[in-house]
Amino acid sequence: MNIHEYQAKAVLKSFGAPVAEGVPVLSLDDVQKAVDTLPGPLWVVKSQIHAGGRGKGKFVEAEAGEKGGVRLAFTKEDVLANAKQMLGHHLVTAQTGPAGKQVNRLYIEDGADIDRELYLSILVDRESGKVAFVVSTEGGMDIEAVAHDTPEKIMTLPVDGGVTEDDASKLCDALKLEGTARTDGMKLFPILYKAFTEKDMAMLEVNPLIVMENGHLRVLDAKVSFDGNALFRHPDIVELRDKTEEDEKEIEASEWDLAYIALDGTIGCMVNGAGLAMATMDIIKLYGEEPANFCDVGGGAGKEKVAAAFKIIMKDPNVKGILVNIFGGIMKCDVIAEGVIAAVKETNLAVPLVVRLEGTNVELGKKIIADSGLNVISADDLDDAAQKIVNAVRG
Repeated sequence: MNIHEYQAKAVLKSFGAPVAEGVPVLSLDDVQKAVDTLPGPLWVVKSQIHAGGRGKGKFVEAEAGEKGGVRLAFTKEDVLANAKQMLGHHLVTAQTGPAGKQVNRLYIEDGADIDRELYLSILVDRESGKVAFVVSTEGGMDIEAVAHDTPEKIMTLPVDGGVTEDDASKLCDALKLEGTARTDGMKLFPILYKAFTEKDMAMLEVNPLIVMENGHLRVLDAKVSFDGNALFRHPDIVELRDKTEEDEKEIEASEWDLAYIALDGTIGCMVNGAGLAMATMDIIKLYGEEPANFCDVGGGAGKEKVAAAFKIIMKDPNVKGILVNIFGGIMKCDVIAEGVIAAVKETNLAVPLVVRLEGTNVELGKKIIADSGLNVISADDLDDAAQKIVNAVRG
């Protein structure tokens, strides 16, 4: 689960991390109060969407201007003008796709006198099996270019069970922190680790972490995502969820305990098992088409769950065909067949459907589909299924 920047900063601040004063804005009526709350003379107006690259982003609507999703304002009038241009408009970044995301929230924050911009993130390093810090002296909006062009400027430091004084010292050295900034860093790195582990974060990114002109460190931007499997331990975090930032199909899928991720292709996929789902998506790409989704119904789904998954896939207007690829182990092929038939009847399916079944009760499953009288294309194996759905979509 992702949260907005202002929410992430509030979480980090509760652990003692240094962040600027700021006020979230949900409507234009909140802007004046936010401006009056902050001292100025510099305010930063930030679009709040679940996507990175906001500073370099562009709004779809011409009336939103060309300044991007993060803007400096030197007067209260400028704050209000920028807020009017941003709220309700669609911001396109490298992570949103061409349609962009509508800006429904802003964060108005105190400005800062920046001396240096650094990069810091914390994540789980799967190679070492430990929590790892990733840091660079080259923070800011071009960190992706740094990672691509000069990866030697990025250091990864796995830590084991906590940030020791030696760990913090290594991070300070990597970020070239001296004096007051080094003192702050020795305090900050354990704080961020504690927040990451205690709140079951999947990723914590501070970009930039700044050294201000007075020598102190400040978390200038924060991006946080949480391990969805651990959210039952954190009802306070669950309350921060903004469903308007999520795909409606993914929200509905989560209510059925389905693993569903919307993609940009034209062939809908319903599969049981993450590995089989990835293989299905790969072979669709091999034959020249793109998957419209990742959908894993799991190993023990019943007829209702299968039907729900099918209907969710059909809600994507880009879907031109559907491939059902099921290996019946715990899940029986006849149950899958019944769910597919029920869903086809309920949705008045108007696109090609290819079904490949294998495993427990496979012959019974195939018979149910064959006897349904519906226009369903049967496939013998995954390669056959992929070719048939690609050919069907292409007409």
